[in-house]
Amino acid sequence: MDEALLATGTGKLAQNVLYFARILREAGLPVGPGSVIDSVRALEASGIHDREDFRTVLHAVLVKKHEHSLIYDQAFDLYWRKRGLVDKLIAMMSPLAEPKAPEQAKPKAGATRVSEALFKRENKPQEKPQTELDYRLTMSDQEVLQRKDFAQMTTKEIEAAKDAIARMDMHRDLVRTRRFKPAAKGRIDPRRSFRNSLRSGGATIDLSFRAPAVRHPPIVAICDISGSMSDYTRIFLHFLHALGEQRGHVHTFLFGTRLTNVTRALKHKDPDEALAACSGSVEDWSGGTRIATSLHNFNRQWSRRVLGQGPTVILFTDGLERDSSTDLAREMERLKKSCRRLIWLNPLLRYDRFEARAQGIRAMLPFVDEFRPVHNLASIADLVKALSQDLPLGSTDPRLWLTQAA
Repeated sequence: MDEALLATGTGKLAQNVLYFARILREAGLPVGPGSVIDSVRALEASGIHDREDFRTVLHAVLVKKHEHSLIYDQAFDLYWRKRGLVDKLIAMMSPLAEPKAPEQAKPKAGATRVSEALFKRENKPQEKPQTELDYRLTMSDQEVLQRKDFAQMTTKEIEAAKDAIARMDMHRDLVRTRRFKPAAKGRIDPRRSFRNSLRSGGATIDLSFRAPAVRHPPIVAICDISGSMSDYTRIFLHFLHALGEQRGHVHTFLFGTRLTNVTRALKHKDPDEALAACSGSVEDWSGGTRIATSLHNFNRQWSRRVLGQGPTVILFTDGLERDSSTDLAREMERLKKSCRRLIWLNPLLRYDRFEARAQGIRAMLPFVDEFRPVHNLASIADLVKALSQDLPLGSTDPRLWLTQAA
């Protein structure tokens, strides 16, 4: 790359890379001034020849985590396609390279945040006439936030959703155990009664009582982090972090093509540090999906360690499996027999016309106690109620979906 191109500003490469980095920072990526300088130097040293080289070089410098790749791809397509700068720069640097016509793509998950960050800097505020509105028949911002899909939220809405999840009350799911604890009334505790009578020489016996102890049942979450699930899993991990902070006894596993235990990483007090530790310990974020293999590893290596004391297992996946449905059904049956309650959370249920026709979904449904959507704050609030008490199944009965798809 000609250094004069950077100095004279004919290509305005450094300026546009700076603006692009600002867009990424607005969309939530940790991009600082040092990354901008490194990006320009990397482009200068690499000698790019086509658009994909340009994308790859900037990705290598500006993206530090697996989960940020989706936002980067959306920002790159929107920013550089809108301005048409990549093809112009390549044409000036290499006369053999011909600019290609940009391809039209459908909106993808995360595009809302990127568009907001992009047009926030370009659209100048305009004075608008004041209009009096009647809000009696309109929905409040809080109601809209409750129903909005996680994948379509802006950066501010995601932060508001995280705050709303942290404020949820998750303390009501208590179960009785076989152990007893001292109580003011209940069953007579002979051992404590006779032991206390020794203090007075056995002249009088003051009766002591005991009652069954109660505790929060353990919760084991097995979450899919494949490319189609990453946006929803990231928000759901905030829910699991808040759940562990309030009630404890939460074990979390992530899987794509392999299974990873991130329970210790989620114990950080700060939720952002907890999620950063999770992403750092996972190597297959936004990759493929192997549900049967991951469940087999869980049943073989972890079930005896974490499935004691009658836990509730939350399976967070879309059920789109590449492995054999026979193996998946066998592993699901073993998982079902090892827990007190198995809840399947599937973001695909956000579609009104969803049908359980995929082989993986049909192989999993017979072994599930509840089949629930999880794509917005309202669905997470319903999950909290379901964990707190045994609600009637209704639309969450998995047998309904099997009947409809038959």
